[in-house]
Amino acid sequence: MTVEEHLSALEVQEQECRSRTKEHKKNGDKAAEKAELEVLKGVMRKKKELLDAKKKAEKEAEANGQATGKEETKTFTLKTPKGTKDYDEKDMAVREKIFSTITSIFKKHGAITIDTPVFELKEILAGKYGEDSKLIYDLEDQGGEKCSLRYDLTVPFARYLAEKSITNLKRYHIAKVYRRDNPAMNRGRFREFYQCDFDIAGVYDTMVPDAEALRVTVEILKALEVGDFTIKINHRKILDGMFEVCGVPPASFRQISSAVDKLDKMSWDDVKKEMTEEKGLAVEVADRIGEYVKLKGAAELCDKLAADPGLSKNTSAMTGIEEMRTLLRYLDVFKILDKVSFDLSLARGLDYYTGVIYEAVTTASPTVQNGEQVGVGSIAAGGRYDELVGMFSGNKKIPCVGVSIGVERVFAILSSRVDRASVKSNATEVYAIGMKDGYLEERMQICAELWDAGLKAEYMFKVKPRLQSQFDVCDKEKIPVAVIVGQEVTRGIVKIKNMTKVDDGLPKEVEVPRERMVEEVSKRLESLRAAERK
Repeated sequence: MTVEEHLSALEVQEQECRSRTKEHKKNGDKAAEKAELEVLKGVMRKKKELLDAKKKAEKEAEANGQATGKEETKTFTLKTPKGTKDYDEKDMAVREKIFSTITSIFKKHGAITIDTPVFELKEILAGKYGEDSKLIYDLEDQGGEKCSLRYDLTVPFARYLAEKSITNLKRYHIAKVYRRDNPAMNRGRFREFYQCDFDIAGVYDTMVPDAEALRVTVEILKALEVGDFTIKINHRKILDGMFEVCGVPPASFRQISSAVDKLDKMSWDDVKKEMTEEKGLAVEVADRIGEYVKLKGAAELCDKLAADPGLSKNTSAMTGIEEMRTLLRYLDVFKILDKVSFDLSLARGLDYYTGVIYEAVTTASPTVQNGEQVGVGSIAAGGRYDELVGMFSGNKKIPCVGVSIGVERVFAILSSRVDRASVKSNATEVYAIGMKDGYLEERMQICAELWDAGLKAEYMFKVKPRLQSQFDVCDKEKIPVAVIVGQEVTRGIVKIKNMTKVDDGLPKEVEVPRERMVEEVSKRLESLRAAERK
C-alpha cells in the first residue's frame, strides 16, 4: 500500500471515529466516548507519522533533484474529496438499474422530467431548511451574484414554477445535490449524492395527489426489492396543534419540531434534554410532548386524537386529523395501507412542509449496536409544501406535494447483497471471435451487421488475437453468444455458440450461412432470455 493509500485509509478511519464519538456524546455514553477518543488519538498519531515521513522523503528527493540538476516532480494526493466517492463499472451497473426502475415508475404515473442548474442564487435557498441551512455550500462571489450549490431539488422546483408561472405540473427530477454534512459513507450519507424526486403541483381535492405520491413510493420500494419497509406518516397541522396544546410558544414550533425529528436516531431522554437545555423549553411541556410522540397506529389513532380533550379543541390539530382520515381511506383504496404507520414521532425538520409528511424506513435502517449507530436511515421521504412557491411568486399559492427517493441509501442496501462477480457491467450480447488467422476484417464486418440489426456486439482490437484471450473476454464480461469465424467463412459459413451455462434447449453450437447469422443470433438471445426468466 502506498503512503497516499495509507493516508486515505487513515482519513476514512478518522472520519468514522469522529462520527462515532459524536454519537456516543449525544447518547451520554461517556465510557464509549472516551474509548473512541483513544482510538482517534491512535489514528491521528499514525497519520502524523506518515505525514512527517512523507515530508522528509519529499525534502530528500528535492535535495537529490537539485544536486543532479533534475526537474522537481510534482506529486498529487490521489483521492476523492471527503463525502464523495468514485463508482466502478460494477457499481454503475447496479445504479443504472436502480435509476431505470425508478424512472419507469415515475413515467407510469404520467410524470414529465425537467432539469435545473446545479447552483441557485443564494437568496433562493436561504431560510428554507431550518437548522440544516448551515449545511448549504456557498460559492465564491463570481460576477456580482452570490450563489450556492443546491441542497435539494424541491426549492429549485418551487423557484421554477414561480419563474415560469406554472400552476399545475406532475414532474420528476433525478440529479445531484450537495450538503456540507458530516459524511457517514457506511450509512449512505454523502456530501454529493443523487436525489430522485416526484412532485405534483396544483390545486386538487384534499389528499388525492398525496395518496398517489405515497403509492408511487410503495411501487418503487417494492420494485427495487429493498426488503421489508414501513412508511411513517404524520401531519404538520397535527404537530403544530400538539405543540400548542402542550404549551410550546408558536415561535418555537419549528425548533421543537426539529428536535422531535431526531427521535429515530436518539432516545427520548436525549431529545428531551435538547428541548429543555438547548432550546429552553419547560420540562413539563417537554413531558407532555413525550406522551403524544409515543403514539402510533392507523385510523384508530385518528379517533383517539379526535377524542383527546386538548386536541379536540384545537383547530389546527382537528384539520390535520380529518385530512389524515381521508388519506388513510385513499391509501386503503390504493391497497398500500399495510405499508403505512401513522406515527406522531415523525416531524421532518425542513421548514417548508405544511401538511402531510412521510418517511420510509427498512429493517436495514439505523439501529444501535454496542453504542454505535449502524444502517442507512430513511430511504424515501417527502410531504406537502403549499406555501413554498408563494415565497417566490408574491404569495400566489401553488400547493405541492412530493417524495424523494434516497437512491444512495437504496444503493447501499442493494450493493451489500449483490455478488459483484455476478454483475454484468456492460450490455454486450455478442462477441465476434477469430480463429487461428484472426480474420479481423471479417469480424469487423460481422459486428457492423449486428450493430445495423440493433444488437450489441464487440470484437478484440487485434489482427491475430489469441483464441483463449477472446474466450476469456466472454467469460469475464458475461457475453452470452459468440460468432466464431474460421476457415469455413470462405464457404459463407460461421459458427454461433452459446457461451453461458443456461440451458435454453437449443444446441450449444451451430453452423449457419452468413446470410442467416443475424436471424440465428437474435433467436438464440431471445431463447436465453426466456430460459433465464423461468
